[in-house]
Amino acid sequence: MSQPQIEITLLSVLAAALVALAVWIAVKRHTTPEKREKRRRMRLHKTGRLGDALVDEVGDNLLYYSYSLRGVQYTASQDVTALRERLPEDLSRLIGTSGMKYDSNNPGNSILLCEEWSGLRIPSQASPSSAVTARDSAA
Repeated sequence: MSQPQIEITLLSVLAAALVALAVWIAVKRHTTPEKREKRRRMRLHKTGRLGDALVDEVGDNLLYYSYSLRGVQYTASQDVTALRERLPEDLSRLIGTSGMKYDSNNPGNSILLCEEWSGLRIPSQASPSSAVTARDSAA
């Protein structure tokens, strides 16, 4: 190959790389943080490993939890704003043990629930009338 052919080939490869980079940036720019978070949750749901967690605290739309894997203690939180309809009105009922899914290559990447799965163990609320009925039937 002559020198001009090499230069043309290198410039063509560089131009193709720049076009590919521009397309990638355009696609990434149109992806909202909410869509990226949903993709992360769904990827963890499909490929993540199961583990046990302890929900320590709840905020407005945040669940704070901790878990231990291979002797390492992790503390994390999950924003559940997009999943609020799947949760009870009183989030404090979620405090306690829970299941979770995590990325085996990055154990700090974990979820308690997503659109298709939940590791949360929501205790049922016993109504006062059912407690009276149970007590009366025991007598």
